[in-house]
Amino acid sequence: MSQNIKSIDMIGLLKQAGLAGLIAGALALPLAGFKTFDLNGTLTAEPRFSWVLVAIVVTAIGRFLIALGQATFFPAVGEAAGNAAGGIGAAINKNRRVLLLLLLAAAIIFPFSPMANRHSLDLAVYVLIYVMLGWGLNIVVGLAGLLDLGYVAFYAVGAYSYALLATTYDLSFWICLPMAGIFSASFGIILGFPVLRLRGDYLAIVTLGFGEIIRVILLNWYDLTGGPDGISSIPKPTFFGLAEFSRKGSEGLPPFHELFGLEYSSQHKFVFFYFLIMALALITNFFTLRIRKLPVGRAWEALREDETACRSLGINPTNTKLSAFAIGAMFAGFAGSFFATRQGFISPESFTFIESAIILAIVVLGGMGSQVGVVLASIVLVLGPEVFRELAEYRMLTFGGLMVLVMVWKPRGLLSKREPTIRLHNEAEETR
Repeated sequence: MSQNIKSIDMIGLLKQAGLAGLIAGALALPLAGFKTFDLNGTLTAEPRFSWVLVAIVVTAIGRFLIALGQATFFPAVGEAAGNAAGGIGAAINKNRRVLLLLLLAAAIIFPFSPMANRHSLDLAVYVLIYVMLGWGLNIVVGLAGLLDLGYVAFYAVGAYSYALLATTYDLSFWICLPMAGIFSASFGIILGFPVLRLRGDYLAIVTLGFGEIIRVILLNWYDLTGGPDGISSIPKPTFFGLAEFSRKGSEGLPPFHELFGLEYSSQHKFVFFYFLIMALALITNFFTLRIRKLPVGRAWEALREDETACRSLGINPTNTKLSAFAIGAMFAGFAGSFFATRQGFISPESFTFIESAIILAIVVLGGMGSQVGVVLASIVLVLGPEVFRELAEYRMLTFGGLMVLVMVWKPRGLLSKREPTIRLHNEAEETR
């Protein structure tokens, strides 16, 4: 041990600790260095530099102790942790069907459990919306390898398509739902044409610009979209056209509770919303799992690995990219139409770049191409900030901390290890 201590570069450790302290101070100054409050109608800032000093000292000492401990006592801690995390990911992938069945059973039972109330059902619906969006974006990013930073644009197109059709032409949710998906898929094809020759960062910049173009159009085309005022009084869906979720019913439809001989409860509507978005999410998952085994799905994965090799094999990258954009956008349109009917009001503020960033973070943190990973990442990134909502201004700091922890623990995502979609078996080995 004494030999290890002598070989430690103390000056290097102190430099690391000092640099970590400076970074912590720079981050803590705008976040915790000032406290704003209203004083007689005037916004006033009160300095809290002692908090910044505490952050610098604690971070520097902690970084120094961690580096010293790793260099002296645990030189292989990082490698062991990585191996352990990889083992956990491999175990989850190996038993992913059992895990999915358990998650599905828990999701079905949840609305009837004692924990189910309006708040918990709203949170569950919120998580399932992001699960569906993550699975849709997983087609574009995880399978086809196309970095899309404007995915929220298709989400917005689906929401506004349903809102405009329902409020203007008085169409039902069940008619508008497929139409919203078709409109979003059309916009996916429109986006796909200009970016056929782009890759990597250049593709990301173009898709980011497309998302901002859609948001600005929604914000300025007041006659159609209502501009910043948005669209309100969006009708709720009926129970498959058989009943209304109200006490007395309307439009010639009986109330839901009378149709099934139940006592009236306002929670029936929220339970229906929960199962509706869960069904839409499961359809997205089932479609993705099936299409991955088809030639177009294998072409997506080949395109993700090497576009030049795809061309040499006779795969048309143009059609492959367009199909990925269109199908991914279609599921975003479905999710957008559900979001509009659930909220009853939409505006451009609901479709900002931060939404695209959260959806992309779910796909990346879950492990690109992993369906189970998207579910786990959605729970971590969506429920995490809600659990820490009581921390008020530190809630988003907690959100960032969760992302940092996940990326440090598993830099390639929670479930980065994934079995190939199609495995070619060696006939010689099978005959042994």
